[in-house]
Amino acid sequence: MPTRFGYTLMTEQAGPKELVRYAVGAEEVGFDFEVSSDHYFPWLSAQGHAPYAWSVLGAVAHATERVDLMTYVTCPTIRYHPAVVAQKAATLQLLADGRFTLGLGAGENLNEHVVGEGWPAVGDRQAMLAEAIEIIRALHTGDLVDFRGDYFQVDAARIWDLPETVPLGVAVSGAQGIEEFGPLADHLIAVEPNPGLVDTWNATDGTGTIGIDSRAIGQIPMCWDRDRDAAVARAHDQFRWFSGGWDVNADLRTTAGFAAATQYVRPADVAESIPCGPDLDAVVDAVRPFWEAGFTDIALVQIGGESQAEFLETAAKPLLDKLRSAASGGGAQ
Repeated sequence: MPTRFGYTLMTEQAGPKELVRYAVGAEEVGFDFEVSSDHYFPWLSAQGHAPYAWSVLGAVAHATERVDLMTYVTCPTIRYHPAVVAQKAATLQLLADGRFTLGLGAGENLNEHVVGEGWPAVGDRQAMLAEAIEIIRALHTGDLVDFRGDYFQVDAARIWDLPETVPLGVAVSGAQGIEEFGPLADHLIAVEPNPGLVDTWNATDGTGTIGIDSRAIGQIPMCWDRDRDAAVARAHDQFRWFSGGWDVNADLRTTAGFAAATQYVRPADVAESIPCGPDLDAVVDAVRPFWEAGFTDIALVQIGGESQAEFLETAAKPLLDKLRSAASGGGAQ
């Protein structure tokens, strides 16, 4: 299947009305799908936003017509009870006329600590996620559900407004995660272009082979700007947290913690890992490892809320043309 390219509704860097406007613009210039982060906090205070993703997606579902929509990703274990996630995912799928995929993950302390339930160890978080998926799947059958697990209880719950299906993707980072969650999910979600992830997924007893029944959905940041120095400065100001890696990022509790953990990250360090500036071919080269690793869907993160309108109006369409040409074997143009 042709590689699909998506646009990220980065709730950490724009307000709700702006996100809906950008979603419409992204559809108009030709993005295939749109993913939304689901945060209570921005990563860094400089980003400055954190609207409720599900309200934004509901509005986006009505404002758009073609693009697929997805959470990238929601944690259904602490801030949200899985029974509530099951209900709102079903409602959003109805609003989106079948264009929605529920993307799930084990979460970050940054967002989940706010309800005062603490931050479990990684093994417990993984077990909680598996149990939450079991509950969500059960409720999406339309049956009355009673559940007593190690982490969650559900008493006589039923989803009344139910779509035909809600596809489910799960974020994993290695073979152990795929072994545990591959059989539970429809699609693979990952942020590193590791071909071993796709190979391992295809070898599990999951719901299908990537490229046939399943999708492998990746994400990569970029910072387009006419001025490369301005792009590097913006990426450093708002996205240097990305350099910490998910083992670190999952456990930091506040924006102040991310600021302290990244205080010695230099602009040059960020520019080495994130394509910055007007060179669209550099973005293609950065994205290329994903489709070469077997990823079917790749979402772009354009860094900086104030840069979205110009990016969509000026750079997005030629960038999509270059990406599609390169991914189909035509090379960057």
